Amino acid sequence: MRYEILGPLRVLSGERRVQLSAPKMTVLLAALLARRGQVVASDLLVSEIWPDEPPRRATATLQVYVSQLRKVLTCPLRPECPILTRPPGYLLNVDAEAVDLHRFESGVAAGRADARAGRHLPAAERFTEALAVWRGPALAGLRDGPVVDAFVTRLEESRLECIEMMMEVGLLGGRHRELTGQLFELTLEHPLREAFYRQLMLALYRSERQADALRVYQRARQILADELGLEPGRPLREIQRAILADDDRFELSSTG
Repeated sequence: MRYEILGPLRVLSGERRVQLSAPKMTVLLAALLARRGQVVASDLLVSEIWPDEPPRRATATLQVYVSQLRKVLTCPLRPECPILTRPPGYLLNVDAEAVDLHRFESGVAAGRADARAGRHLPAAERFTEALAVWRGPALAGLRDGPVVDAFVTRLEESRLECIEMMMEVGLLGGRHRELTGQLFELTLEHPLREAFYRQLMLALYRSERQADALRVYQRARQILADELGLEPGRPLREIQRAILADDDRFELSSTG
């Protein structure tokens, strides 16, 4: 069995997609995948499946869903069910390699290694390949409960960090003109993430578009003030001052 969580939840047996018959059974599997290899208490699973108001016999109903899910995940190639009963709840015993998250995390680790070694363009390729594993928002439509919501929040942060690193090594590799459009879009999609403003300013500055870079700073400053009552952080302020002073320390030759 293979499990895909970087997008809508999918379970694959070979090339065949395994159908999960009930929405609440899908939520149960998502919660167990979020805590893969760990015991998830029954009361926490009840809160995950019924976040508003559990039924009177919620624990008994949970046991029914577990039984149904065990039947779905047990196949001739794997006669032992991966869902184990472990007080005070249940544990999903599947290898990391069976989940698409492993491919994403392995790609990110390879990209980091290339980046540390100064191999900027190969690092950018590794990060790009890692991001290609994502099919959409992680566990889309299943994050109403605390377990999946916290897990997806962590995954989304990892994805954004990967994008930041991909942009960073791309800039170090001299791809500033190529990345400008993507960085514009990223600042619009994530208006409170200062790293994307800094990277966009750097790309514009290296493309001889100092005035546009300064306008980006002013936009970032206005948004941060309006939303959070904050001034831009030091990295943004430093690149703004460097542009105003015609300082060459952010030129490509001095950074990559």
